Amino acid sequence: MIRSFAANAGRLQPFEDGTGAVAQAVWVDLMTPTPAEEAELERTLAVNIPTKEEMEEIEISSRLFTEDGSAYMTAILPANADGDDFEMYPVTFVLTPTHLITVRYHEPRAFRTFPIRAQKIAMGCETAEGVLIALLEAVVDRLADILERAGRDIDAISRSIFRKNSGKSAKSADLQNTIEAIGRKGDLTSNIRDSLVTMERLAGFLTQVTQQRKRAKDTPERIKTLSRDVRSLEDHAGFLSQKITFLLDATLGMINIEQNAIIKIFSVAAVVFLPPTLIASIYGMNFAHMPELQWPLGYPFALGIMLLSAILPYLFFKYRGWL
Repeated sequence: MIRSFAANAGRLQPFEDGTGAVAQAVWVDLMTPTPAEEAELERTLAVNIPTKEEMEEIEISSRLFTEDGSAYMTAILPANADGDDFEMYPVTFVLTPTHLITVRYHEPRAFRTFPIRAQKIAMGCETAEGVLIALLEAVVDRLADILERAGRDIDAISRSIFRKNSGKSAKSADLQNTIEAIGRKGDLTSNIRDSLVTMERLAGFLTQVTQQRKRAKDTPERIKTLSRDVRSLEDHAGFLSQKITFLLDATLGMINIEQNAIIKIFSVAAVVFLPPTLIASIYGMNFAHMPELQWPLGYPFALGIMLLSAILPYLFFKYRGWL
C-alpha cells in the first residue's frame, strides 16, 4: 500500500491516488509494498527502495548511509505496544532532496496519528526534512507514552508485591503471575531501549545530513531537541529496567520466604511429634515385666505423657519466638 502527502502551508494534504501523485508528494509512505509498487516508485523517483531483508541488517553501516544524494536511515520501532503481544520491526526513512519515503512492514501508531494531526496543525512540513523531523518527533512522543504506561504498570506490580495481606503470606500462584508480569514488562522496556538507541543514532546521522544540505533555520535546533528527548527517554528506560530487576529479586525473595515458612512448619511438626513417637515406641515393646502393662490407668497415663510431650515443645517454641 502506498500513501502520499503534499505540503500545504506547513500541513500535510493526502492524495486520494497514492501512486499517481508520488511526483508531487513531499512524503510517500509504503506499508508492506509489493514488488510492483517498489518498482513503480523506484522508476518514478529514481531512488532505490530497500527490501525487507536489507532493512533487517544488524550492521550500523547498513542502517545509516547515503547513496546517490539520498540518505537511508533505519530505526527499530514498536507496534501494538499497548498489549503484551507487541511487535518490533525496522522502519526505513529515505530522505531525498525533494521527498521523504518511509518503508515499513508493520504499523507503529505514530504513522496513524501523525498524518491526521499534521492535516489540522501546521507542524513545519514544508519540506521533506521538515516532514521527517515532525514524524520523528511523533515517534519519540509515542515511545514516551509507552514508557509512561510501562512505568504505571511497574508501579502497580510493586504495590501488589509489597502490599499488606492482613498477616497472610502471598500464594505461590500469585507470585508466579507476578514474575510473568515482571518478565513481560522487562521485555517491553528492553525493546524500547533498543528502539531508542536506533533513534539516537538516526538523529546523529540526520544532523550530519542536514548540515550538508540547504535547510530551514530551526532544523538544527529541532534535531538537537529530538536528540535530548531520546537521551532522556533512554535514562528513564534504564531506571525502569533497574526497578524491574529489583522487583524480580523481591518476588524471588518472597517465594523463598514462603518456602522457608512451609519447611519450618514441617520441621516443627517433626520435632513436636518426636517425643510422642518415642514414648509410643517404648510402650510398644513386648517385655514381660513392664509395670504399666498391669496397671488399670497405664493406657491413659501413656496417652497423657505423649500429649504432654507434644505440648511442651510447642509452648517452648512459642516462648522463644520460633513460631
